[in-house]
Amino acid sequence: MVDVGGVIAPFNAWLITRGSVTLPLRLRQHLESAQRVAEFLESDARVAYVAHPGLPSHPQHEVAARQFGGRGFGSVMAFAVDGDPDTQNRFVANLALITSAVSVGHDETLIVHVGTSGPRVAAYPEEFRTYGHLRMSVGLEDPDDLVADLSHALDATFGS
Repeated sequence: MVDVGGVIAPFNAWLITRGSVTLPLRLRQHLESAQRVAEFLESDARVAYVAHPGLPSHPQHEVAARQFGGRGFGSVMAFAVDGDPDTQNRFVANLALITSAVSVGHDETLIVHVGTSGPRVAAYPEEFRTYGHLRMSVGLEDPDDLVADLSHALDATFGS
């Protein structure tokens, strides 16, 4: 018997090859939508902070702009609504399009509330320790639909 290491099944290899054709288009959509969503969140007073390197307010924005060469800043961000953990969880529960799940890089936008306790919290930035954070991986949905979902969830959470 010959050990050839990790080998995926032929069908899985075919699926990967087939999907790679549209990878540049999907990445462009992820990046553009994430930038739009980050800008929307930062503009809303009910959002305590947004951590996304595509925002000029991010402390590493200039470094990210040089390193990424203007091709986008990633599709994952962290943010928090202004409130306690119950408020963060109510906000997530009020989302209709965005799914509460732990993952990144999916074709659907996913969000998870990460609290203020645990072994890693001491290394978090101050605002993460204060509010916890919502980690969101932006998918392929229309950015207008994502912004509308976030806006609706903010209104439902804060009674606006």
